[in-house]
Amino acid sequence: MQVQTVSTRMFSSGVLFDMHTSFFPKAIEGITDNDAHQRLNTKANHIAWLAGSFVEQRFELARELGIEKIQAANELFAGNKGIQEQLTYPALNEFQKDLDIITPLLREQLLNVTDQKLDEKFEMMPGMMISYFDWVSFAIYREANIIGQLALWRRLLGYAPLNYM
Repeated sequence: MQVQTVSTRMFSSGVLFDMHTSFFPKAIEGITDNDAHQRLNTKANHIAWLAGSFVEQRFELARELGIEKIQAANELFAGNKGIQEQLTYPALNEFQKDLDIITPLLREQLLNVTDQKLDEKFEMMPGMMISYFDWVSFAIYREANIIGQLALWRRLLGYAPLNYM
């Protein structure tokens, strides 16, 4: 897929966004619902939470850029909610369905966002102002982080390693 951005600052984010889009389904491929909730006697976030958080972040970023959409499991993640003990999260294919809805819309916004918009600041959290460029950069970084965690969980749970090709 060709990456052409209105703002030259967004080129690398566009490339990474596309990479993450292709890695995510590979990271959750074949994982059972039971395994998606395993924490292996740790406090680590399980695969189901990581997957839902990844999707929620794309929806949040989309909303900040003017796309009024909400993932089906929004209430589980809204307001940066952490993992909720003893809760069964949706199946991974449900998260993938929502990701398939928001990704093309968000991609279009990211490719067409202007430098003027990227320089604007907004209140990300109470008392914390951040530019849209910084928010996009953080979101792209966090996506890579989540994919890495999913790849590690695959190995810890005995699944084949994440195939990046």
